[in-house]
Amino acid sequence: MPYNHHSHSGQFCKHATGTLEDVVLAAIKQGFQVYGLTEHVPRYRPQDFYPEEAGLSPDALIQQFTDFLNEAHRLKSAYASQITLLVGLETEFITETDLDKLSTLLSEHSGRVEYIVGSIHHVNSIPIDFDHASFERALHSFTDAVAEINIQGGCHMDKFLSAYFDAQHRLLERFHPEIIGHLDLCRLYNPELRFSEFPNAWEKLKRNVKLAIDYGALFEVNAAALRKGWLTSYPGEDVAALILELGGRLALSDDSHGPHRVGEHYPEMRDYLRQLGVTELWYLSRSSDGNAFERGLSATRVAGDWWEHNYWKRSAPPVRA
Repeated sequence: MPYNHHSHSGQFCKHATGTLEDVVLAAIKQGFQVYGLTEHVPRYRPQDFYPEEAGLSPDALIQQFTDFLNEAHRLKSAYASQITLLVGLETEFITETDLDKLSTLLSEHSGRVEYIVGSIHHVNSIPIDFDHASFERALHSFTDAVAEINIQGGCHMDKFLSAYFDAQHRLLERFHPEIIGHLDLCRLYNPELRFSEFPNAWEKLKRNVKLAIDYGALFEVNAAALRKGWLTSYPGEDVAALILELGGRLALSDDSHGPHRVGEHYPEMRDYLRQLGVTELWYLSRSSDGNAFERGLSATRVAGDWWEHNYWKRSAPPVRA
C-alpha cells in the first residue's frame, strides 16, 4: 500500500500541472508502492480540442503521446528501486474514429502500453466533464421537444445515460480495459441521481458491470469525485453496491492532475470504502501467476486487512488550489 492506477501531468496533459517526473517524485515521497502513469490518448479532430490546446494539431497530440511513453518508460527504469511504475493510457471515445485509432496506437506501441484505463468523457461527441454548460448541451441533445426538459425524470436523461453506457460497452467489448475509469462520470453534475430511476440506463449499467467482471477488469474507486464536490468517490454508493453484489473487484485511483494532487482525498476514500464494507482491494502487477491480462499485467489482491496499513495512519496530504 498504497496504489494508484490513474494519473496525469502538465507535461503531457494541458489541463494538469507539473512534469511527469514531479508526479513520480510526489508518489515516492508519499510512500506509494505502485503508481500508474496514464495520459490521455490523442484526439484526432481539431473541433474536439480543449481551449488550452488552441494552436495544436492532431499530429502534435500524437507526438505528445509518444513523448509521454518515452518519458514514462525512462522514469520506470530510473526509479525502479523506489517505486513500481506502470505505464498505461486513458481512452477517449468521441467518434468511431477514436476506437480505430486506438487499435492502431496499441499496435504501434505493442509492449509499451501495459494497461488501459477505459473511460468515457463524451456523449453525442460533446464533452460531459469539461464544464456544466457542455454537460447540459450533451444532455439536451437527446431532447425531442422543449417541453420534455421540464418532465420530472424526463426520458432525455434516460437517453443520455443510456448513450453513455452504450459507448462504455463498445469500449469494454472491443478493448477489455484492465481498469474501468470513473464508471459513473455521467452524473458528475448530478451526484444524487440514482440510476435505478432510469430503467433503460440501469439495465445497460448492469450489462457493462457484468461484462467487465467476466473478463476480469478492476473497477477504480476514483478520489477525483471528492475534489469535485461529491461526498463519495466514483463510483457512488448505488453503483459500488452493484459492483460488489455481482462480484466485482475494486482498485484505488487518485486521478491526479499534477504532483500536488497525488494521493489527494485517499483518507476520505478509505472511510468511504469502509462504510461500504469493502474487505478486498486489488492492484495491477507484473505477477507471473498465469492469470495475466492480454497486455501482460495481472490483478493482485492487497494482502491482509488493507485498511490497517501504516499509510492510512499518516495525515492527509495538504490540499492546494
